[in-house]
Amino acid sequence: MRVLPIQPIPFFANKDKAFWRLQTAGWAGAMLLRTMSMIANNQPLTSLVLVLIQTITGFSISLVLSVIYRGLIARRPIITWGLTAVILAFAVSLHAFIDAWVWSLWRTDSDASFTQLFLGVLYIDATLLGAWSALYYAINFYLQVEEQNDQLIRLESQATSAQLAMLRYQLNPHFLFNTLNSISTLVLLKQTEPANAMLSRLSSFLRYTLVNKPSARVTVAQEVETLKLYLDIERMRFEERLRTTFTIDPATEKCLLPSLLLQPLVENAIKYAVSPQETGAEITIATQLIGPTLRITVSDTGPGLQSATTDNRLSGMTYDGGEPVSTGVGLSNIRDRLDQAYGEDHRFETLEPVEGGFAVLIEMPAERRDEAEEDLPGRPPLAALAGR
Repeated sequence: MRVLPIQPIPFFANKDKAFWRLQTAGWAGAMLLRTMSMIANNQPLTSLVLVLIQTITGFSISLVLSVIYRGLIARRPIITWGLTAVILAFAVSLHAFIDAWVWSLWRTDSDASFTQLFLGVLYIDATLLGAWSALYYAINFYLQVEEQNDQLIRLESQATSAQLAMLRYQLNPHFLFNTLNSISTLVLLKQTEPANAMLSRLSSFLRYTLVNKPSARVTVAQEVETLKLYLDIERMRFEERLRTTFTIDPATEKCLLPSLLLQPLVENAIKYAVSPQETGAEITIATQLIGPTLRITVSDTGPGLQSATTDNRLSGMTYDGGEPVSTGVGLSNIRDRLDQAYGEDHRFETLEPVEGGFAVLIEMPAERRDEAEEDLPGRPPLAALAGR
């Protein structure tokens, strides 16, 4: 069942409109309370004119206060509260003076002096304007905190996106270097047809990586297609030595994961399991659902963690002439990407199975893409890219 794309508009989305709504409702409520009080005290209905004048006076003074408070709220606290106290005292006195003066003009038969009338309305006016001022500052301070919180969230989101982009951009140069090196070797050996085929597959693979944003997430099915295209490139180098098995649970095909998350793991397996052995190795990529969790396993039948390159494999380092050379990718890259994408809500482990070899286990929340989002405009399928 689809939900209509109607989002509730926050009350303070338009601050000016929200101010006038609160201003009107507040003073209308004050007028209603004063009217009910006069009726309860058996005052003549003509006294409603006094209530109307008092309300208009308070409404007008509060508008002036809002302009002054708007300039004071950004000042230092001692200036804000000091000037607010002085201005509020003056505003209350002015409001009480006007109310007492209007009352004395209207009720000429009253025995009360002007001072008595002034003191009589001073408490009520002080309560109204004091409450209005407190509410004004409370709402505006709340909105400032909300704006700062939203800004902090935006900055954190931008930082996370930048970090994810940096980690993703580390993949292409590393993979590109290895592939171009292989193509160069084929050209030197005058094997033009394999070199041309590898260039064609490399072009399709890179075109796909450019279509997806660095921080994008893809389905398991799309990630598997990408891996197969990558493995087609590597299989031209290793031929029968590179053997692969995909055990993909159909229930996981629509689950989401960061784009090109598994390619470095497969590349790692090729480097440390397939390449060193004359007979090669078999790489297995498996996915399964365990409750609300997506589990992905990338394993190989290589020498495992017993070889001299154990530390290199775990850290993503290679050696050139006995000196360590950082590739900038490897398992550490995957760890960082998972930390950025899921925080603590994931699992990443390296294992050595009983039967030998090496395995990487990843668990993450099983989030699925809605059917309406499966074929997003502007993102052609991988098969189409590979066929260009």
